[in-house]
Amino acid sequence: MEKVTLPEDLEFDWNSSNSTKSWIKHKVTSEEQEEAFFSYERMVVEDTKHSQVEKRLLLLSKTDKGRKLIIAFTIRTLDKKQKIRPISARPMNRKEAQLYEETLKVA
Repeated sequence: MEKVTLPEDLEFDWNSSNSTKSWIKHKVTSEEQEEAFFSYERMVVEDTKHSQVEKRLLLLSKTDKGRKLIIAFTIRTLDKKQKIRPISARPMNRKEAQLYEETLKVA
């Protein structure tokens, strides 16, 4: 599992169907997703399983309210800026939460 570094200035490129899909399926808002990207307790890894057409990444992070999320996303260059394009978001399962906690030593 290769760790990945995010761009310094985080900007988002929202696709309306992706933001509503995460809300409908998992009750994760786009605001929660953005909040997770700004957390200091985050880890980003490449999603090699789903990186056929473009490089996909996974963010494991925690919101201000302590909700542990996993967010699939890609980084696109638009207007000469790198922007985060969230694809889907959901709460971490038990195994993902354990990996997250052990890797970052958080509770």
